Formats: sequence, C-alpha cells, structure tokens
Amino acid sequence: MGAYLGSLASRDLAARCRDGVEHCAQTWAARKRELTPMSSSRWAGAITKASHDQWALARRCQRAHMQSLQAGVAAVRYRLSLPVGERGSKKAPGGYRSRQEWHAKSRRLAALEDRLERERAGLEAGRVHVVRGGKRLARIRHNLDAAQLTETAWRQRWEAERWFLQADGESGKRYGNETIRVTPEGEVSIKLPAPLAEYANARTADTSWPAAWGSRIGARSGPTGWRPTGPWPTASTWIRHAGAGTSPRPGRSLPPR
Repeated sequence: MGAYLGSLASRDLAARCRDGVEHCAQTWAARKRELTPMSSSRWAGAITKASHDQWALARRCQRAHMQSLQAGVAAVRYRLSLPVGERGSKKAPGGYRSRQEWHAKSRRLAALEDRLERERAGLEAGRVHVVRGGKRLARIRHNLDAAQLTETAWRQRWEAERWFLQADGESGKRYGNETIRVTPEGEVSIKLPAPLAEYANARTADTSWPAAWGSRIGARSGPTGWRPTGPWPTASTWIRHAGAGTSPRPGRSLPPR
C-alpha cells in the first residue's frame, strides 16, 4: 500500500512542480480529481497536501540559499574593494593578504554571482529541486562502496523511503481521522484505496505500542494535537510480516472497515 500510494505521490509532486508559481486552487482541485479514482477522496487530499508542503519547503530552502549566496557575494565584494594587506578590525574584515589571494577571490566572486543569478532565475520561474526519497540517499547510489551497500540493498532503502502512508488529523473525528485510525487498545484501521480493496480486513497482531498512546489518542485533540507516527520497517521485515501491505508497521491489528 505504501508503495502504491508512493507512486501516486511521486506523480502528483511532479505535477505540482510543473505548476510552479502558476499554482492556484483550481489546479490543486484538478490534481485531486485526477487522483481520486486511483485512491479515494481522502487519500487524494492527503497526497496533494503533502506535495504542496514539500514544494513549499523546497521554496523556502531556495530562498534561504539565495540569502546565503547574497551574503557571500557582499562579503567577498567588500574585501576585494579594500587595498591588499589592509588590516581588519573587530567590526569589519580587512583586505586580502596578497595579490594571489585577491585574484583567487575575484574568481570566487564571479562564480558566486553566477550561482546567485541562476538561483534568482529559478526562484522567479518557480523551479525547485525536490527528490522523493532524499537527495542524500540519491547521491549514495553513485558511491555504493563508500556507503558499504549493494545495489539491491540501496534499491530496497530507496523504494521504502518513497512510500507514502500519512494523513492529517481531523478535529472531532474519533481516533485520528477517517483514513488512519489508532484506537487506545493499539488497533490500527486504514482505509484502503479502491484498487487495493481486495486486500481489506487483512489482520496482523503486535503488542509493542506504548501504553501512553492510549490516553493521547483517546483525548480526541484537534488537528494540531499529538499524533502517532509509525516508523517504516525494513523491506525484508515488511515482506515477512505485513498482511497484504495494509499496516504502517509489521504486526498491526487491522479491524474490518
């Protein structure tokens, strides 16, 4: 289930990135309508919101990176404007120590200005750089020996990181929301997407949930309240224990829906 919803999430994130700054309520609704037949209205809402949040996070990171580049350009430009060898003070840096360093930093300034211009153009066009699964793990693929991973092991981690199984809490809904419910007794009930309906009522059992969750889940707090998060198992554990891929962790009891 996580893999199936993850494929839909990847598709939707690509669509959100293509919309760029032209995104609006109408394009959001169109993406949700496209996903609904392949999942459900609630899953489509969760996926499109996650895509929007991920795009917005990348956008904030892009602005922060631009601010860092602007600060670097200003600092290097200021020091280049000072005479070579001029001493600095506690409040301001001095000039560069030699002509060789001054020349190297002038080339550094040109490179920073070029990067800043590319980032500014991308920001204005609404282009962001997002990797579902994480950039760090994507880079590891090019240096598996250093990471002490085989290609098969890396592929399992990569596919697991791209799974999707999350839903926002809804105020007034019992045990979380209508999509994923966690009872005080530790039972998890997940609404399956329409294409996976044949796997409904698959059951597993586990007793590892903390007892403290019961009071927190039963409090029926609003959307901003505490919500449980189930960590993903390794792919091999999932294959051995999960019942038709319908539980966020191996061994969860899934009541009929």
